[in-house]
Amino acid sequence: MAVEKQSKAIKGGKREGAGRPVGIPNKSTTKAREAIAAFVDGNAHLLQTWLEQIAVDDRYGPKTAFDCFMAVAEYHVPKLARTEHTGANDGPIELVVKWQDGK
Repeated sequence: MAVEKQSKAIKGGKREGAGRPVGIPNKSTTKAREAIAAFVDGNAHLLQTWLEQIAVDDRYGPKTAFDCFMAVAEYHVPKLARTEHTGANDGPIELVVKWQDGK
C-alpha cells in the first residue's frame, strides 16, 4: 500500500509582526553576553592582575595586555555604529558663519 503525502500550497510573503524584531539579539547571543559580563564583573580584580602580568612579561608586553583588555571589553560594551555625515548630493558639509555688526 502506497502512502501519499498531502502538501498544502504555502502562500508566500512575510506576515506582519512575525519573527524577531530587527536589532534584537537572539536568546543565545543575549545569554553569551550576560555570561561574559558576569565573568568580567566577578573577576574584575583578577583581570587587573592578569593584565599587569601580561604587560610586564617580556614575551608579550603592554600592547598585548591592551589587546586582551579590548577583546574582553568588545563583548561587554556594545560597539557604536559608524556614521558618515555629508552635505548636499553626498558632497562636503558647508558651514556658513556670519558675524553680526555692532551697528
